[in-house]
Amino acid sequence: MISSEHSREQHPRMLKDFAISIVRTLREHGHQAYLVGGCVRDLLLGREPADYDVTTSASPNEVMQIFPETYAVGAQFGVVLVPLPASPQAAPSGQSAHGNAVEVATFRSDIGYSDGRHPDQIRFSGDPAEDVARRDFTINGLLLDPMTGEVLDLVGGRDDLNAGVIRTIGDPARRFSEDKLRMLRAVRFAARFGYTIEPGTFSAIQSLAPMIHQVSRERVRDELTKMLTEGHARRAFLLLDDVGLLRELLPEIEAMKGVEQPPQFHPEGDVFVHTLMLLDKLPHPCAATLAWGALLHDVGKPPTFRVAPDRIRFDGHVAVGVKMAEEICRRLHFSNADTAQILALVENHMRFADAPRMKDSTFKRFIRMPGFEQHLALHRMDCESSHGDLSSYNFTLQKMASIPPEVMRPAPLITGDDLIALGHSPGPRFKEVLAAVEDEQLEGRLADREQAVEFVRCHFSANPASRK
Repeated sequence: MISSEHSREQHPRMLKDFAISIVRTLREHGHQAYLVGGCVRDLLLGREPADYDVTTSASPNEVMQIFPETYAVGAQFGVVLVPLPASPQAAPSGQSAHGNAVEVATFRSDIGYSDGRHPDQIRFSGDPAEDVARRDFTINGLLLDPMTGEVLDLVGGRDDLNAGVIRTIGDPARRFSEDKLRMLRAVRFAARFGYTIEPGTFSAIQSLAPMIHQVSRERVRDELTKMLTEGHARRAFLLLDDVGLLRELLPEIEAMKGVEQPPQFHPEGDVFVHTLMLLDKLPHPCAATLAWGALLHDVGKPPTFRVAPDRIRFDGHVAVGVKMAEEICRRLHFSNADTAQILALVENHMRFADAPRMKDSTFKRFIRMPGFEQHLALHRMDCESSHGDLSSYNFTLQKMASIPPEVMRPAPLITGDDLIALGHSPGPRFKEVLAAVEDEQLEGRLADREQAVEFVRCHFSANPASRK
């Protein structure tokens, strides 16, 4: 049996070989066909492409006749997906549908973009130059003949790859007006590859930045998440700020600029500088919720800033930050589960300072929070991006290591049925009583059911009216 790890390692090679076989088959049927886009760019940069795209003179119907097992996901735009043949190693777990398929698109030109995202009309073409001319950036407009290794460069993409430049194909204002999401993609590619944005392209983004609101919030969220998790988040957010997109999409983050912090705790500088330093420490790969928690952990500081007689203070910034983070998550249409984790990261990021003084029961509940490894990672990065004191972090790690799993999450000593047997009526008070019993258990003061029953008898009357 092939292991999942081996399957993940084999998958890119299989996908590449499959894409090449599609090109070969299309040519055998008399059509032009090339690898195109990001896969060509990445291959020329010596990187492993995440997916493969093919462009061809064959119409969508002809592609579907040649490859009967297809997904006509965008046939109206000339796009079909050809899936990898079924195989024990063809689909690593977690792989997207596109990650297990090759996108095959017909040469075309696009006419009109009234919604700022999709072409109003397309015209199929037999000329690859027409197809390339509609694409976004020169580095994504290269064609590769996989049989000969020849690169067909009709837009100067190789020169821009060599020079490290992000440049639109044709007039930048027109390219961005057609699809406003391209402005975010320009920033993301520049950050990911460490490239500069060509001055005309840069200027067009600055001019059109207010139009970014035409893009769906889900697509904006996904692009921002990629910026945060691809390993170059600090560079991406500096660029977002430079081109004016940060102000449009996340004014709460722009508001951090110039907000001073007490130098004894934050010698690095203002809240914006601190947040960027923290983003620079995000792991790669990185969970999206950790990345957004890092970005938003101090979002409540600007509105709570005040200068007290002793020092700068941000009273209540955590509670304010949770409300602000929730509004941002709702605005960007995060799932309920992701929103809950991001808000938990914001809400609990200051609690580590109290860890050495926590009761055992409080500490155990603290480290039992869902996704606690993300809380721990955020605290470490927060410290490393400010005062550098990791004593609370190290204390937490050491105490966690000293607690056996069965002590960390012990089996309940009593249940609701036991409470009913003791004369308690089912209701909201059950939770209060069971939580009190668990606290005593976590503190090590209750060891068995009999002790737990006696504790309830002594501290919780079965008749609420008689409670003192």
